[in-house]
Amino acid sequence: MTRVLSGIQPSGDLHLGNYLGAIRVWAQLQHTTDAFYPVVDLHAVTVPQKPGAIGTATLRMSQMLMAAGLDPDACTIFVQSHVHQHSECAWLLECTVSFGELSRMTQFKDKSDRQEFISAGLFTYPALQAADILLYDADEVPVGDDQRQHIELTRDIAERFNSRYVPTFKLPKAVVPAAGARVMDLQHPTNKMSKSLDSPRGTIDLLDDPADVTRKIKSAVTDSDGEVRYDIAAKPGVSNLLSILGAASDRAPEQVAEDYSMYGPLKADTAEAVVELLRPIQARFRELEADPAETSRLLAVGATKAQTVASATLQRARTNLGLLQG
Repeated sequence: MTRVLSGIQPSGDLHLGNYLGAIRVWAQLQHTTDAFYPVVDLHAVTVPQKPGAIGTATLRMSQMLMAAGLDPDACTIFVQSHVHQHSECAWLLECTVSFGELSRMTQFKDKSDRQEFISAGLFTYPALQAADILLYDADEVPVGDDQRQHIELTRDIAERFNSRYVPTFKLPKAVVPAAGARVMDLQHPTNKMSKSLDSPRGTIDLLDDPADVTRKIKSAVTDSDGEVRYDIAAKPGVSNLLSILGAASDRAPEQVAEDYSMYGPLKADTAEAVVELLRPIQARFRELEADPAETSRLLAVGATKAQTVASATLQRARTNLGLLQG
């Protein structure tokens, strides 16, 4: 069975773009692949955190993922820092990747330009990300286009380790799932909906009140020509609404466009569809939130499963590198 791995940082709540573009695809993959989904909390501490905040955010993100369809009985969902092999393997890979390769990573350049304090971890975190993937002998890594460079670097690191010592790591392949919907900011439809950018009116969080969801969609930016058609370049706002409604109703956006001649009904139906899509997710989240001990238990089960795989891979890497066995 194909093994897939994809992780998410516990920074902010999941939004509609996360769900339609990635998490719903992950939920489908868990039934056809051997799926590993870590909440990568160590990546979040590359920027300063308030004491205790990261643990709270990690629990909440885990509950949101489970509420959004990740089933601990069907996939391995766990917290990155609960599997110590990630940090240990990351050091071996930091010593395998070059300074020049890390300095060329576009995400480091983008993030460092926006931050006053730049940690060494922000620079070296691609090595930790490579460890996240390589420890599990992942065949495929479902990612967005912005993460392709990281998977290419992961393959380069693995190839160098394999050639420098003994073949150790499987080379993963980046996969951009075709089933993921393209969800853009409602107020700035040429930008992706993002939890890292401050656009409260343009972002629909999975836990938003139905009235807030409706208000945000009805105030979404469109255009002035009044024609409903799916044309991302010429009509990004309208196309975004069609994409969202299409994803919520399992139809192609071009097909959805055939049902509308005015923006008002399109917005109203999109709002209603999104509210109904989120209703069971929000109900399940409230159940999980009310019983944090059960979430912790499920995460511990996942960490045990993950550690079984990761420890074998790390031991193989240590042996092939030639470290003295303790």
